[in-house]
Amino acid sequence: MTKLNRFVGVVAAAGLAATALVAGTITQADAATKTLVISSDLPLQGSAFDSNDSTNKAIELYLKSVGYKAGKYTVSFKKYDDATAAAGSWDAAKCAANAQAHVANKNEVAVMGTYNSGCAKIIVPVLNQDPKGPMLMVSDANTNPGLTKSWNPGEPDVYYPNGVRNYARVCTTDDNQGSAAAQFAKSIGIKSVYVLNDTQTYGQGVAQAFTTEANKIGLNVLSSGAFGEGWDAKQSDYTALFTKIAALNPDMVYVGGIFDNNGGQLVKDKVKVLGDNTKVKFMGPDGFTGYPDLNKMPEAQGMYLSFAGLSTDLLLANDPKGAGATFVKAYKKAYGKDPIGSYPIYGVAAVQVILAAIAKSDGTRKSVNNAVFSGAGISIPAKQSVLGKELRISTLSGDTLAKDITIEVIKDNDETTLKAWTVK
Repeated sequence: MTKLNRFVGVVAAAGLAATALVAGTITQADAATKTLVISSDLPLQGSAFDSNDSTNKAIELYLKSVGYKAGKYTVSFKKYDDATAAAGSWDAAKCAANAQAHVANKNEVAVMGTYNSGCAKIIVPVLNQDPKGPMLMVSDANTNPGLTKSWNPGEPDVYYPNGVRNYARVCTTDDNQGSAAAQFAKSIGIKSVYVLNDTQTYGQGVAQAFTTEANKIGLNVLSSGAFGEGWDAKQSDYTALFTKIAALNPDMVYVGGIFDNNGGQLVKDKVKVLGDNTKVKFMGPDGFTGYPDLNKMPEAQGMYLSFAGLSTDLLLANDPKGAGATFVKAYKKAYGKDPIGSYPIYGVAAVQVILAAIAKSDGTRKSVNNAVFSGAGISIPAKQSVLGKELRISTLSGDTLAKDITIEVIKDNDETTLKAWTVK
């Protein structure tokens, strides 16, 4: 028996098979009816490569485990890169080009992605207006609230010009993540905080949520404005910025944004001016998780992080013999190491939603999308879900009903889980 066949047997025993998501017996003739393409749309260049490469590998392994089947359909997997070497991260023009490519690929029926909320806000409206759709997108990592709920002016309706939702996600949103981070800060004795953001959609959103909650619970927010102060990702030195902050004597600096936006220099200069992270605490959101380069920095040790979901450690601890734990063990056996960060498992969860939708559909883009946003919608039972708990998607908003948040700290050159946090 090959390694893959042994893995298929283990995963099937754990209840992960996509065919188990729908009733009925699938014949070989039915399975050969039509091959549908599902894709991922992730930044595969720059600092985010390691985590997103792990996500693609995890998806490929999962698809192998279910025989590339969803109901009576055979599926294949295509990877799109929404980053450029010049940007070192996601790129707006590349996201726009990918959106057109998804629509043009006539056998493609759903997209797993994106990683960055700003990129999703470019792609979703294009998929929404697809004449043969809308085409479904299910994200593992987008956390900006405006994609699914009222946030900034015009949101979320601006992303759904045909009036039908076609976007879902398996992680919670930044109104929950930012609130949890502020509540955690207060719980460790923080009284004053200065908020920074990277001026992008995601960074401003999570900074806004943090600032709002910090003001609400009585923290002294030393920065001004709803988002705090923006940092310029193209700047080579942030000494002047932190010198200005130092004069205000904050207990903590909170950074809303992604590590790709010159986060390494920001971390270095914070410690250079304000001292290490035991002196003036430092905290960032999930845009700083899943980066080995950050974890290895001496200046990053002691930095707090939040993750908009349950970390892999918590998933394993919550259900050590369940589907998620079985999958993580299989991943390590197949690739020789654990997945980088926690979003790869959420990528597989997003694919579980997509496969369940395909299994309920007639194979068209419109029908796949309708399976998520009409009728009973999509629910992955706990015994089958790689998240170790039931995964249910709201047919109204596309949001997961779970509001899981993890608090982490960088310690000994690695992300270490501190605790799960329930938003109060």
